Amino acid sequence: MSLLDAQTIFCPYCGEFITILIDPSILQQNYVEDCSVCCRPITLEITLMGEGIAVTARREDEC
Repeated sequence: MSLLDAQTIFCPYCGEFITILIDPSILQQNYVEDCSVCCRPITLEITLMGEGIAVTARREDEC
């Protein structure tokens, strides 16, 4: 059983730092998650590479 990995990202709308949970058993992930501060939709692109995690957070209108 894999545990979720907590990552802190910068909201592209309100500028606040928020924490998202990532499932490390999935190597490529693309999904939308609402900001926990301003509730706007953030498009997330997540790539797991060995021990590292690359997270790209974009506004919905930037995709």
